[in-house]
Amino acid sequence: MKLLIAVAAALAIATAPYQFHFPSDHGSHPSYQTEWWYFTGHLKAADGRRFGYEVTFFRAHVRPQDVARAKQILGGSRWRGDQVYAAHFALTDQDGGKFFHAERVARSALGLGGAAVGKLAVNADTWSLTGVPLADRLRERMTLHADDGDTRLDLTQTPLKPPAIHGHDGLFRKGACASCASHYYSYSRLHTQGVLTYAGKRLTVSGTSWMDHEFGSNQLLSEETGWDWMSLQLDDGRELMIYLFRRPDNTIEPQSSGSLIERDGSVRPLSFNQFTVTNTSHWRSAATHASYPGSWRVRVPSASLDLNIMPVLANQELVLRSSPSYWEGAVDVRDAASNRARGQGYVELTGYVERVIL
Repeated sequence: MKLLIAVAAALAIATAPYQFHFPSDHGSHPSYQTEWWYFTGHLKAADGRRFGYEVTFFRAHVRPQDVARAKQILGGSRWRGDQVYAAHFALTDQDGGKFFHAERVARSALGLGGAAVGKLAVNADTWSLTGVPLADRLRERMTLHADDGDTRLDLTQTPLKPPAIHGHDGLFRKGACASCASHYYSYSRLHTQGVLTYAGKRLTVSGTSWMDHEFGSNQLLSEETGWDWMSLQLDDGRELMIYLFRRPDNTIEPQSSGSLIERDGSVRPLSFNQFTVTNTSHWRSAATHASYPGSWRVRVPSASLDLNIMPVLANQELVLRSSPSYWEGAVDVRDAASNRARGQGYVELTGYVERVIL
């Protein structure tokens, strides 16, 4: 508790309404503890093969006491820095039934990792994300690169809708404590095109993606272990985001919420009592022995949605060295009554291997 208080006193906290200003807010907010730029999407190659992908860049502010200690040891050395950057790259080979993932970690020292303030320019080692504002200044054309061995992804992302601001007045709550919140927006529908190099082949790909950008400090209650998050892109032009924060007994924090993004890009906030998410099966990891939800039924009565969510591949778990392992996977969306296809999406499940701390 003393450590959390010391960190909170030195860092910005999301406690008040926030007015986003684009394009500058696409850039980094280094006064906050944690921040991420997060992409998931569905790609189709020219030969018809289908892939899901995730590329995420994380920024974490080093604890103030550790910065002070490094200053004592390193002085003015260029090896000293107060930010750490990590990145995750995952690829779901839907037709081949395979899942690939890789990670990178870089300090801000010597430019090994970085994120610009006021513009979109992020890197962790050689992986990168850059952006150029479009004419309306709300949207950004983004270039994304990640590679590991003979697997490489180079994509250009063009938003089809303006940024969707989640929560109320720029504040997205995650619990009842004062600091349990973030500033959070999404590009909920991106036109995606580029090149995937995979299994020795260079594939021209196109598809649709989702991008999240979120930042805050001390965002979770001590009794929250992690979250279940889903982003669904519906065939009728709407998108649905749901964020469930879990307690140790697997009950859900009542501050959990979501957003329905309409066809015109307007955002309808959804409180916890306006939707239900029911786990309809489970999957156990052979690598971490964690038991995850394996499929879901999602109901939003006010939007006339009753959906079954099914992973395209059961094992989409990222088993990591540098951070807690988690499940992040491409899913199909179907109507619960008729079983007809309704869209596609991604689901993220954290805190099932070990508790997440933000």
